[in-house]
Amino acid sequence: MHFSYSDSWLDALLADDCPGLDLTVELLGIGSRTGTMRFAPKADCVISGVEEAELLLRKSGLDAQRHAANGDRLPAGQLCLEAHGPAAALHRSWKLSQTLMEYMTGIAGRAAHMVDQARAVNPGVSVAVTRKNFPGAKTICLEAALNGGAVIHRQNLSDSILVFEQHRAFLPGAAPTSMRALAAMMGKLRASTPERKIAVEVDSLEEALLLAKAGVDIVQCEKFACDTLAETVGALRTVRADIAILAAGGINGDNAAQFAATGVDVLVTTWPYFGKPADIKVTMEATGTEA
Repeated sequence: MHFSYSDSWLDALLADDCPGLDLTVELLGIGSRTGTMRFAPKADCVISGVEEAELLLRKSGLDAQRHAANGDRLPAGQLCLEAHGPAAALHRSWKLSQTLMEYMTGIAGRAAHMVDQARAVNPGVSVAVTRKNFPGAKTICLEAALNGGAVIHRQNLSDSILVFEQHRAFLPGAAPTSMRALAAMMGKLRASTPERKIAVEVDSLEEALLLAKAGVDIVQCEKFACDTLAETVGALRTVRADIAILAAGGINGDNAAQFAATGVDVLVTTWPYFGKPADIKVTMEATGTEA
């Protein structure tokens, strides 16, 4: 698990799903009966969220045993987590733990697919996920992507410098002029932040070359066709062997290999976040009379 989770976060998740009594458990009078709950994926997967689910189960007062770690590749049906304790606690944490694992495993699986496809043709390429995740769910989205072998492009606005067209709108001149203005500022900008790398989004080979010659550290090529991207990579390498070249815009599991084959260093993507959750089967059985 790459991130830590506070007790308040775990408490808030549990309280959101069960803010008071579990009316079904109360009506049936089964809350104090003891039982065991088991989790297993229904299909082969890259499991994610199993460590977070373990925390939720323990937070509910259950005795939990985890049989896999986030990022493990599991075959269908392999037991990854189980818990023992009162039925009230089992039911309180059941759907929350299952749903968390399903969403996170879905993200991890898509990230792993992209990484596998890209590195089959370019072993040195990285797949980097953006901060365009569902608001409020950043940590679990990033954790899941990391579990699938991706890296983080940006966690937030405070961890890196990336100049977009929307920033250049406030610089002197229209689009071409503002890019030249940015290039002219590059020496001063780098001197102002010597411990940080500066990245700029570009829309053409000409913009990429302009910034490379100006000393930018990273160019992010936005929505380039693969042939144009390959040409840009070749041109930039002749100018600056040390420059980092990123490809962004529309990159997904179906075309990751094509973009990776252009020779870029990083594929920037949001694709792993959006898709079908995995299917995690949960079974329960009573093991005793009273807790």
